Amino acid sequence: MPALSGHPAGRFLVYNGGFLTQPRVRRILALAGLPPQIGLPRPGDSIGLWGASPTAWRGEAMARRYDAPLIRVEDAFLRSLHPGRARSGPPLGLVVDRTGLHFDTARPSDLETLLATRPLDDPALMDRARDGIRRMREGHLSKYTAFDPALPAPDPGYILVIDQTHGDASVRLSGAGPDRFREMLAAARRAHPEAPIVIRTHPETRTGHRSGHFDPAALPENVTLHGAPVSPWRLLDGAAAVYTVSSQLGFEAILSGHRPHVFGQPFYAGWGLTEDAFPMPRRTRRLTAEQLFAAAMILYPLWYDPFHDRLCDLDTALDAFEAETRAWRDDHRGWIASGMRLWKRRPLNAMFGGQKKVIFTDDPARAERLATSTGRRRMIWAGKADADDRSVRVEDGFLRSRGLGAELVPPLSLVLDEDGIYYDPTRPSALETWIARRADLTPPQRQRAERLIARLTDLGLSKYNIGAPPPDLPEGHRILVPGQVEDDASIRLGTDAIRTNRALLEAARKANPAAVLIYKPHPDVEAGLRPGALDAAALADIVLAGIDPARLLPHVNEVWTMTSALGFEALLRGLPVTTLGAPFYAGWGLTTDLGDVPARRKAAFGSRRIDIATLAHAALIDYPRYRDPVTGRPCPAEIIVDRLADGQIPRPGALNRSLAKVQGALSSHAWIWR
Repeated sequence: MPALSGHPAGRFLVYNGGFLTQPRVRRILALAGLPPQIGLPRPGDSIGLWGASPTAWRGEAMARRYDAPLIRVEDAFLRSLHPGRARSGPPLGLVVDRTGLHFDTARPSDLETLLATRPLDDPALMDRARDGIRRMREGHLSKYTAFDPALPAPDPGYILVIDQTHGDASVRLSGAGPDRFREMLAAARRAHPEAPIVIRTHPETRTGHRSGHFDPAALPENVTLHGAPVSPWRLLDGAAAVYTVSSQLGFEAILSGHRPHVFGQPFYAGWGLTEDAFPMPRRTRRLTAEQLFAAAMILYPLWYDPFHDRLCDLDTALDAFEAETRAWRDDHRGWIASGMRLWKRRPLNAMFGGQKKVIFTDDPARAERLATSTGRRRMIWAGKADADDRSVRVEDGFLRSRGLGAELVPPLSLVLDEDGIYYDPTRPSALETWIARRADLTPPQRQRAERLIARLTDLGLSKYNIGAPPPDLPEGHRILVPGQVEDDASIRLGTDAIRTNRALLEAARKANPAAVLIYKPHPDVEAGLRPGALDAAALADIVLAGIDPARLLPHVNEVWTMTSALGFEALLRGLPVTTLGAPFYAGWGLTTDLGDVPARRKAAFGSRRIDIATLAHAALIDYPRYRDPVTGRPCPAEIIVDRLADGQIPRPGALNRSLAKVQGALSSHAWIWR
């Protein structure tokens, strides 16, 4: 994304320490062509202010003295997990305004000018706005996202009154003060005398950083304060009406379909989308919610991509924000982990211990005591869980690494599943739920999935990303038969009659006597780390050991498999796949299924068509968690593709390789690795 157009040729001078001590703020401004500096103004220089902060007077005084233009900087409307005062982390983006502040009604801001004059009728821009609104609603995203979407809101039908922090500049510069909040509450009670009134407190009030405008001990009858960390979108969905002075939650109320009653003059008032107690005569244009969103969220801010250190568009920023928010919501209570081999503990803690360090124990009684006393959640490696274990299952994702788990290469992706696990067809899994949910992809979701598929296939990426290119293959109808680890849980739980690599090859040959059968042993079996070896020469036309499957798939015509993830990778490349078990990708109408596939999968989507984009979105975007090995941050799937393509990934050291060999030799003694 380019730097700000029309930025001054001179320096960008600041007199607020935060510009210099906050690396993210400094970096975003530098990328926008405004690197913060200190010094006395010269002709051509501009002066930066942080909003209406207590130190803004310094810059204002210097601007008056040296006749220098002012540029005001503030957080964008999606910021971070917690408010800035909670030192929660750097902002996702900034707004840089040359004419005013979006919350200061004294003069029009750049945002107000955009809303008043920009055509805002481009179909592509409106599509992006609609998708941005959808993503905020679906992901329960707000300016601060450290809340639990699963927490219930009050019973529907209440009147939602939004409090703000005492003395906040957005209240004061909106022409309001403490009396305005009392006036707003009185108006809500008059208009809705029989309805319960819920006052939503500000996150900084809940955390004790700043006070609000309402005394809990002096509230009228039928009025309650609501301070629980409930999703604002859930609160808005249950509200019969919304009242606000100038809170950003009023903007989100518009996006959720409300016409909020506004008692200040925030940026979103005056455009025909609100009931304004104090109208602004200079705002006469009538806008839609999508036009308001496009200006405020797409055109006005500078968004930052922390993985590539560059400015980006809103969609890319949302990818990063969704990943960070999801990680916090999964992990903020902390985890107690069981069934984790020693070598896995460090990468597991890196993935899931960002809020509280993971506690590892294989003592069920101790795990239960800790969960009860600390409120932590319990997780277990999926292969170690019995049918009655109610812990969250953990397993590798489908873009795992460049190297084998059996060689102790740490994973780039892991899945958490509260329902089951994707390779166990005997019970539903969260992945099945995602596949059914994504049966009706929106156009942007479909485009994202198709871009991801294209990049994976163009780059030749797969689950493990190891092996040599294939040799010249015999002519004919080539069927790839991937071998598997024969004691793998996906075979134990997901196959019936066909449970060995030999039986798989025999079935493929019987059904395809004239085909060229290509047998590829599983890399863990090739390495001597897991069972499943066989002499396949009598059944297959060619046996390919040490070959990269992603580079082999373009040279075959179809795939026959029990439950291998290679069947999923074949589907991504448009190949026909026949399954003899019940892998997660079977039963949706995409494969020829010779195994016993759960009937619930067809029932889940009915007459709707599941296609490859649906499957890829669910399996690669929705289901797994990813951690960027470069920045250490939660990240979207696309970043892992970038790292695999660039080679910026962890590799096993000599100690890991030695441990892997010992693990293979002693695999029957599982207790050693607990």
